[in-house]
Amino acid sequence: MELSVIIVNYNVKHFLEQCLHSVLKASRNLEVEVFVVDNNSVDGSVQLIREKFPGVYLIGNKTNLGFSKANNQAIQLSKGEFVLLLNPDTVVEEDTFEKVINFMKAHPEAGGLGVKMIDGKGAFLPESKRGLPTPWVAFYKMFGLSKLFPRSRKFGKYHLSYLSENEIHEVDVLAGAFMLMRKSTLEKVGLLDETFFMYGEDIDLSYRIQLGGYKNYYFPETTIIHYKGESTKKGSLNYVKVFYNAMVIFARKHFPSGKAGVFALLIHLAIYFRAFLSISKRVLTKILLPILDAALIFTGFIIITPFWENLRFHASEYYPDEFITFVVPVYILFFLTGILSSGGYRKPLSIYKMIRGLFWGLISILLVYSLADERYRFSRALILLGTAWSGVALIFLRMFGHWLRVPGFRLDLKQVKRIAIVGHPNEAARVKQILEETRMHTQVTGFIALDTNDKGEEYIGNIDRLQEIIKINRINELIFCADNLRSADIIRAMLELTQMDVDYKIAPPESISIIGSNSIHTAGDLYVVNVNAISKAVNRRKKRLFDIETAFVFLLLSPVLMWNYLNKKQFFANVWKVLTGSKSWISYIPEKGSFENLPTLKKGILHPADLFPELMLDPEKSARLNMLYAKDYRILTDAEILFKAWKNIDR
Repeated sequence: MELSVIIVNYNVKHFLEQCLHSVLKASRNLEVEVFVVDNNSVDGSVQLIREKFPGVYLIGNKTNLGFSKANNQAIQLSKGEFVLLLNPDTVVEEDTFEKVINFMKAHPEAGGLGVKMIDGKGAFLPESKRGLPTPWVAFYKMFGLSKLFPRSRKFGKYHLSYLSENEIHEVDVLAGAFMLMRKSTLEKVGLLDETFFMYGEDIDLSYRIQLGGYKNYYFPETTIIHYKGESTKKGSLNYVKVFYNAMVIFARKHFPSGKAGVFALLIHLAIYFRAFLSISKRVLTKILLPILDAALIFTGFIIITPFWENLRFHASEYYPDEFITFVVPVYILFFLTGILSSGGYRKPLSIYKMIRGLFWGLISILLVYSLADERYRFSRALILLGTAWSGVALIFLRMFGHWLRVPGFRLDLKQVKRIAIVGHPNEAARVKQILEETRMHTQVTGFIALDTNDKGEEYIGNIDRLQEIIKINRINELIFCADNLRSADIIRAMLELTQMDVDYKIAPPESISIIGSNSIHTAGDLYVVNVNAISKAVNRRKKRLFDIETAFVFLLLSPVLMWNYLNKKQFFANVWKVLTGSKSWISYIPEKGSFENLPTLKKGILHPADLFPELMLDPEKSARLNMLYAKDYRILTDAEILFKAWKNIDR
């Protein structure tokens, strides 16, 4: 066995599916075994692997054991000469495995190897090559000096940013997303340190490889996509704490006690510093727009009031100073409260919701005005003029901020995303149908041909003219059909188009998901056929309530109903299982492969096909019925199935 590929998965089913497709393609000319260690996912990942990738060795953990323990489980079972730790949110090229193994065989001193990684937008990921995080190197990284001086050999050591990303280099640290090692090296230096639950284990193992007398290499002659998905978001305080505490564990393990103490002190200072920055940023982000709104409204009243005084009363300072200093701030409070309650400050910003909020603020002010003491009724005209000013000024502020791309000022313009699909006719049409069924705000501009055989009205050009097609047709997004294109060709196209403002997604073969973007956490970057109806919490609650109520009815009527069933014991067992929640009355048709990629449901006693007892089921019909049940779920559907098939609940 030449290679053992080990993938640790946690709730990223759609990315795992795409990853495994690319891994199997890259394994065709080699002896490769593939392990997936699932850390108790609840998104149907285990079911997907069993049904769609039967050749993969699956280890299904009942709890989340963390990255190190999960990898070690598979390493201990592996038989390959080389072991590859691979993230599930990656796509490898067809010749990636051959290239990296050939390099390792040609360099016996190499203990570990990492490759060039790009994100879902085609941008180079600096973590592809890293230096050892000594106290000072970590200090430069944590306090931003490495970002300010990336070409400096002193400040740029964390990501070795002074080294070319397109040349082979000896490096200190390999990225855990793609970490190739000799099995013999692991037997000598040891497996991953299970003290590290998440983060830091790749640094620790890379360092031990070097201590064992081997070298680590950065190998850019093959490129992989890494969507950079992590279960802790990097902007969160929790990520900062978990990541930097992992650095403390590393320091205490490998550095002298005095040096480790200094490192730990720097780490804790960095945590507090980053926490302060993070909290300040969040607070500023939330209050900046309301403060600017208040300032603009207040400025408007300062300008409008003397203008109205001169126009209406031909006198300046007609209104007392208290109007500006006390009454106007109260008006502003009403306006801001109206905008807030109308959702006008939710991101992305909505001009409609902002105007609606101003309107409700105006209504509230006029109501209070009509009930207020005569002394505090100054002018309805000023209220209306101030509202008009506020509407114009606040719209301009939001549009100006959106135009300047100020963070937090992005407008919800509801623009239709213009998409081009790269692939052969049948697969491109299938992907187009998926897009239509997702009900996303998209428009398929046309298909892009891969060769001269791709013809038809929907084709707008050939793949060798991608840049021209994107510019002329104003394409916002390209979707590559992975069944028609090699991963290497997709990655090459992404690299060539890096400077263009276009997004990329990949449609795996025989899948109802389309995956892309910079991160698995970015909303809208995963298109899945709209099967979320059954997944909604409200529908889950309704379904469970329906099960409980009807189970009680069956239990109460059981002295009469039981005589309708041949298997009376099973009848009572099923009623009890539904009542206790271990089963549901209605679930998917239990045909193999008929409910892959659908939301997970409890096992059922009845299923959608019970509505059509005369129907001759085959895998395609079963899958279609399950899809319709999940996609357009109604509690009345469950009631209809139960009503028609109640005599079958002794199954």
